[in-house]
Amino acid sequence: MPSTAFHLRLAIPEDVPAIEAIVEAAYAPYVPRMGKKPGPMLDDYAARVAEGVVQVATRDGTVEGVLVLLPGEDHLLLDNVAVAPSAQGSGLGRFLVAAAERAAADRGHKTLRLYTHETMTENIAMYLRLGYAETHRVTEKGFERVYLEKRVK
Repeated sequence: MPSTAFHLRLAIPEDVPAIEAIVEAAYAPYVPRMGKKPGPMLDDYAARVAEGVVQVATRDGTVEGVLVLLPGEDHLLLDNVAVAPSAQGSGLGRFLVAAAERAAADRGHKTLRLYTHETMTENIAMYLRLGYAETHRVTEKGFERVYLEKRVK
């Protein structure tokens, strides 16, 4: 029987195919709603891994989640969180968001920020349930983005 324990580690180049597959599968349902690929589907994950800003969540040795954190001047940006369809509903998404919050606090930031597309209403609702507050909406890089943030300890 598979375990439910997730482990988070820094991504390595060998993880890039799994990262790309997870991002593709996680965001594909939004393409018809948005009329184009969401930003995370356009990222260069080999470059992001080389920058050291990508972590992967594994369970039983299999990569099932992706977390991309980008440092800001006074905050940490949760740039991307993606969960493999096979792991959706397992709590992995919340595990990754909690890891991002801990990382922000550990790095001395008081705020974790993120954005999502305005059509990703399920994500917006989830972040609001997790204590995030919407700060603003903006058209950026051709996307209608909703910015949210949460104070971390």
